[in-house]
Amino acid sequence: MAYSDHVQFGRDDRYSRHRFTFTGNAKEYFGIWIVNVLLTIITLGIYYAWAKVRRNRYMYGNTALADGRFDYHARPKQILIGQIIVIGGIILYNVVLTFAPALGIVLAIIFGIAIPWLLARGLRFNARVTSYRNVRFDFTGSYWGAVKAFFLGPVIAGITLGICAPIASRWMLHYILGNLTYGGRGVKTKPMLGDLYSIWWLPALVAIGGWILVTAIIFPILISQIETLSTATGTGSPFGSVATLVLLYLSIFVMGSIVQGLYSAGVRNVGYSATTFDGRHYLLSDMPRWRFVWVVISNLILTIATLGLMRPWATIRMARFQATHTEMGFDGEIGEILSTIKDTGSAVGAEFMDIEGIAVAF
Repeated sequence: MAYSDHVQFGRDDRYSRHRFTFTGNAKEYFGIWIVNVLLTIITLGIYYAWAKVRRNRYMYGNTALADGRFDYHARPKQILIGQIIVIGGIILYNVVLTFAPALGIVLAIIFGIAIPWLLARGLRFNARVTSYRNVRFDFTGSYWGAVKAFFLGPVIAGITLGICAPIASRWMLHYILGNLTYGGRGVKTKPMLGDLYSIWWLPALVAIGGWILVTAIIFPILISQIETLSTATGTGSPFGSVATLVLLYLSIFVMGSIVQGLYSAGVRNVGYSATTFDGRHYLLSDMPRWRFVWVVISNLILTIATLGLMRPWATIRMARFQATHTEMGFDGEIGEILSTIKDTGSAVGAEFMDIEGIAVAF
């Protein structure tokens, strides 16, 4: 189903349409955030597990859909155990690499092979500790699916200088969204490659135009200043070169942020809007791409300018923006539909969840 067809599909009168809402506020979240930061620093990172759970429970608990709310069920102990195992593994690897370099290389290869498995288990853990109306999510993605989505896709996109990025994005969407289940009912996504390329050309043109401006204006100035300083009688100031270099990095950063924002918002719109649940109910994203870029860049500027103190406000602002531009359409009344869905996620045993904590730490 094409993106435009899916949008039209959602306008059918038999669907009950509901927008996501986010009810958190910056004042409340700032209290959680500042305590998390201070205790994490004081405890040398040990409190991070509790900080993550507090943060996620607040963000999930304030995200609502049709008067029902999401919840986050992970326990700090699970994440802490995972942290200890991962940090211990890193320390062991560095010790082995120092005293037995050959064995260290072997361990690095083994770890590289294990990364897709860890990513898949992490996605499964995050899904299983998430619920909506007391019904759990699950994730069924395979090892080789993770290899394709997280490794093969980015490599192909990179070696083609972004031309094949929509193909990589399609694989990623298929893996992350297409392997979700809710109460045992499957989530499926079928983004069309043509739709992904239709949102690709704008960030591609911005990237090309940005590089042309950088190479035509800033690079010549920088080269000229360096040549002036390198001559025996050069009278140029090194501060001019530093300022130009800062301008160069800033220009590349801003250009990259714009390109990434335009592309990621477009992929979100196409991917979400090609997603159905239980074969009947649809998901829709209509996020304005340029406005998303503005929110991202202005959030970053304010966070840096206030030495991080505006980070909670930026987080709440982004969560509210994303929720506002996301819709779920149900084929019938939501109460009747959800009453027929079995809560398969509640059957997950505590022992399994403790083991899965390693993936969250990773």
